[in-house]
Amino acid sequence: ALDSLGNTTAATGKGFAIGSAALTAMALLAAYVQVVQQQQTTQAVEWAKSHPVAENVAVYRGYGQWAANADGGIHGGLGIVPDHLAHTLRKDHADGKSIEVQLGEYDQDANAWNVTYAGAHFRIVRADAASIRDLMIFYNVTLMNPRVLGGLFLGVLLAFVFCALTMNAVGRAAYRMMNECRRQFGKMREAFKAQGMAEEDIKDPMKWPTKVQHEGVQYPQYAECVAISTAGAQAEMVLPASLAILVPIAVGLVLGVPGVIGMLMGGLTSGFAIAIYMANAGGAWDNAKKYIETGHHGGKGSDAHKAGVVGDTVGDPFKDTSGPSLNILIKLISIVSVVFAGLIVKYAPMIGEMIGLG
Repeated sequence: ALDSLGNTTAATGKGFAIGSAALTAMALLAAYVQVVQQQQTTQAVEWAKSHPVAENVAVYRGYGQWAANADGGIHGGLGIVPDHLAHTLRKDHADGKSIEVQLGEYDQDANAWNVTYAGAHFRIVRADAASIRDLMIFYNVTLMNPRVLGGLFLGVLLAFVFCALTMNAVGRAAYRMMNECRRQFGKMREAFKAQGMAEEDIKDPMKWPTKVQHEGVQYPQYAECVAISTAGAQAEMVLPASLAILVPIAVGLVLGVPGVIGMLMGGLTSGFAIAIYMANAGGAWDNAKKYIETGHHGGKGSDAHKAGVVGDTVGDPFKDTSGPSLNILIKLISIVSVVFAGLIVKYAPMIGEMIGLG
């Protein structure tokens, strides 16, 4: 939305900021997929240090993951298996059985080995060469997967909760600022009375001197108001920022990679839409008040102006706080997901099995 008096610079800056968040988040989502690929290989190599793997053999590591010894090195493997075979593999692995398969011919086009286990044929996709489609199939990233849907809803709700927290934070900081201003106004009135200023002049702030001394203190104390704003801006963002950091980790550990991808999709789509809505709605409410103050619809003091002030009270944090801060939320949840991808790939299957989501 255009700021009042034709000031398009700030509005343009906000638009680019919000739009850039969507592009960055999509790039980070692609980076997340690449990190998952790399972690599959890294963890397979670490696993093979304590579980020897013979040449041209793949050993089952659990949760659909394999360690394959081929071409003189250890590679992470993603088993693309039918449902009945997946059940057999889980059962045999739970019984402590060592599951090994002889690697067949490597399919260069599919980046996979064709193998056989328990009379069933399936593919082991080389993790570091897997396509996005292979990863989506392996992790069952579809809308029919409850983990993806759960992450999707959590991502959508995260944007709304984040906005609610930032709006309330603005309200609390503004309330503290208002009380400080009232305190200073009270002290200034006492000083004016002590100096013999007429009551009529004291009631009209436009007739007040710009500075006054009272009880050894000079008023107004602008530094006190600045300190409230600074402290409020820092302290009030602790909870929203912690939410943006902890939610991707918690979702990843409970719902796994499918849940994280769903959360990123939900957070990106809802966050982008809410940010655009807040920027436009907040700017419109702000401009409406200023438009009325120019003399339209009754001008200052009218009922329309009172309503405009209420709209501006909500509109300013809409367009200046919650809307732009969604830019940070979208990028932060994406970055946290990328940073903790290794932790999620390693421990999410175990945690999911412990709580019955395996």
